[in-house]
Amino acid sequence: MRRSKLLITPVLLWLALFLLVPMVIVVVMSLMSRDTLGNVVFHFSLNGYKTFFDSLYLGIYWDTLVLSVVTTVVCLLVSYPLAYFIANASPRVQTWGLVLITIPFWINFLIRTYAWVLLLRTQGVVNTLLIHFGWIQEPLQMLYTKGAVLLGMVYNFIPFMVLPIYVALEQMDKRLLDAASDLGATRWKAFRHITLPQSKSGIMTGCVLVYVSTTGMFVVTDILGGAKSTMISNIIQQQYLGARNWPFGSALSVIFVITSLILILLFNRAMQSRADRAKEGKA
Repeated sequence: MRRSKLLITPVLLWLALFLLVPMVIVVVMSLMSRDTLGNVVFHFSLNGYKTFFDSLYLGIYWDTLVLSVVTTVVCLLVSYPLAYFIANASPRVQTWGLVLITIPFWINFLIRTYAWVLLLRTQGVVNTLLIHFGWIQEPLQMLYTKGAVLLGMVYNFIPFMVLPIYVALEQMDKRLLDAASDLGATRWKAFRHITLPQSKSGIMTGCVLVYVSTTGMFVVTDILGGAKSTMISNIIQQQYLGARNWPFGSALSVIFVITSLILILLFNRAMQSRADRAKEGKA
């Protein structure tokens, strides 16, 4: 027991230094005031939290939640069949599949995002090909739209969904599927009652990773969405770097962290309740 405590002490110190301490600083900063020059004044104030309830910022926050949830759902729908295929393929196909999924991580995030600008802009590759084959007469406005932002989000965060699901499917006991087949279960029933519940941990991990990464992302919206798409992370960035309103930016950060934790806990509880009902039904 004593040796175990010594082993986890560096981890706890690391988390305290780089997670808890910065979060405490942000919370304290959100309760401060600012003067006309943008300097932080150590005077207790809740103006930052009051400003958040303005209809403008509530609307932006709602759009952020919707985009994050939609991105997570799309990533799940696209990633699960891919992860299922890789997990049930031959070892050679599995190796190449994992390599192809992780290749985007070898390229800088900004370069990958700017590549979509070359593809989606009015004189980009996609419009050029569509006009060349006669499928359209005028270039389509694909860049600086919500669809472009969603596409960029899904493209960048699909690996965060595929890899956890793949690991869960790879670790699953395949003998359960053989037993289900011997007992006369169809492939769909075996998938619904065995494969899907066994991959629940991977689904939960992937959804949390994609959702948290999406809500905190502002680069994709800046590059692919332009002025027509703004997320709460863009507002936080502007308050810190442009408006010099650190108390308001800190208040938005605190609200963002709290609501994200609540949504993640609700999602985990819903998944756990569903698993418990499935076990009761089998019993």
